[in-house]
Amino acid sequence: MVREKEKQKLKMENKQTSLFGLMIFTGFILSMCAPPPDPGAIDERETARLDSLRRVKCPRMMSSAAEYYKNRDWESTVRVYGEIVDLGCDREDPEGVYLYYAIAYEYLGNFDKSEEVLLKGLQVMQNNIELRKRLAYAYKKQGKTEEEIAEYDRLTLLVPDDISFKQELAELYAKQSRYADQIIILKEILKLDPDNETAQGDLANAYELSGKDPMDVYESRWIKNPENISYGLDYAERLVSADRSQEAVNVLRSVINADRTSKIAWRKLAEASYTANDLEGSSEAYEELFNLDPRDYRVAISISKVNVELENFDIAMRWADNAVKASDAGESLGQKGNVYYKSFQFCRSSEISTEDKIIASLAMNYFEAAASKGFGRFKNSLNWLKENEVLFGRAEWFMLDSNRKSQGSIAPRSECYSWVKERLEKDPSW
Repeated sequence: MVREKEKQKLKMENKQTSLFGLMIFTGFILSMCAPPPDPGAIDERETARLDSLRRVKCPRMMSSAAEYYKNRDWESTVRVYGEIVDLGCDREDPEGVYLYYAIAYEYLGNFDKSEEVLLKGLQVMQNNIELRKRLAYAYKKQGKTEEEIAEYDRLTLLVPDDISFKQELAELYAKQSRYADQIIILKEILKLDPDNETAQGDLANAYELSGKDPMDVYESRWIKNPENISYGLDYAERLVSADRSQEAVNVLRSVINADRTSKIAWRKLAEASYTANDLEGSSEAYEELFNLDPRDYRVAISISKVNVELENFDIAMRWADNAVKASDAGESLGQKGNVYYKSFQFCRSSEISTEDKIIASLAMNYFEAAASKGFGRFKNSLNWLKENEVLFGRAEWFMLDSNRKSQGSIAPRSECYSWVKERLEKDPSW
C-alpha cells in the first residue's frame, strides 16, 4: 500500500517537471518571436528628457556665462560656455555662444583654443562673418599667415563690397611679397572707391616692387585728383626718373597753377627744367622760389650756378652777391669766387692779360675766404690759380700807369669783363 502511494507521488512529480519544462520552452519560443524594443521610442524619450533638462538649465547657464563675461572672469566664462555647448544650449543663439566663447579664450591668450571653438561654430554657421573675422584674428596671433590670408580671401568673397577685408588682404599680400596678388586686390578696392588715396599709393608701390611700370598709376591718381598737389609732385618725380623731364615740367606747372606758394613745386620745376636743358626756365623757377623765401641763400647760389652755365656772368654775380647778403657762409663766398673763375676761363686771352689776372686774383681771394670758413669745394681751382702764374702781383702793379695806380685799386677794362663792379685792392707789399 505504501509502495503504491510512492509510485503515484513519483508519477505526479514527473508530470509537474514536464509541465514546467514545457512552460520554459514555450516562453523561449515566444521570446524569439517577439519584436525587439523600438529605438525610436527610446530616442524620443531621451530627447524629451534632454529637452526638459535644457529648458531648466540652459537659461541659467547662459545667464551665468553672460555674467562671468561681463565681470571679465574669463576662466569661468570658458568653463560655462563649454558646458553650454556640451549640453546643446547653443541651439538658440549659436553665433552669440561661439563668438563670446572664442573671445574669452582670446583674453586668456589661448588663441589655439579660440581657433578650435570658432571652427566648431563655423560647422554650424559656415558663412558667419563675425566668426570668420575672429578666426582670422586667431590665425594672426598664432602667426598662421597662410591661414589668415585664406580666411580674408573667404571674407572678400562673402562680402565683396566691404573694403576693409580687401585692405587687410592687400596688406598681408604685401608682407608676403606677393605683389601680383596685392595688385589685383588693390584694383578691386579702387573700383569700389576710386579716390582711395591709400590704395592708390600702395598700388603704385606694388607695381614698382613687382618690377612693373607704375607710371600709369601715378598719372591716373594725379588726373583724378588735380587739387592734390602731392600727387602731381609724385608723378613729376617719376617722370624725371624715367628721363621724361619735359613732361615733368608740364605737370609741375599745373601743380603751381593749383598752388603758387608751394616751395617744393618751384624747386622741382627748377630741377626738372635744368634736367630738360631749359636753363632759362630753371633760373626763372629758382627766382620764384627765392621770392618765397629770400633768406634761403642756397637758392640764390643755385640761380648763380645756372647763369654761370648760361655764361650770363653779370646775372650770376648779382645772385652770388644776394647769397652773400643772405649768409656770408663759405658756400656763398665760394660761389662768388667761382663766378670770377669761370668768367676768367671764358674771357682769358691766349696770353694772360692784366685784366685776366685781376679777375683771377679776385677769384683766389674769395676761394681763400671760403676755405677759411671750412668750405673747401674749390680747392682744386684755387691750387690751379696759384700754380699757373695767372695772378695779379707786384710786377703787374708796377707796369700800370700812374693814373690807375693813384686809385689804390684796379678794375678790368676789357669788354668781356664789363660787368665787373668790384676792384682789386693794392697789396701793401707791392
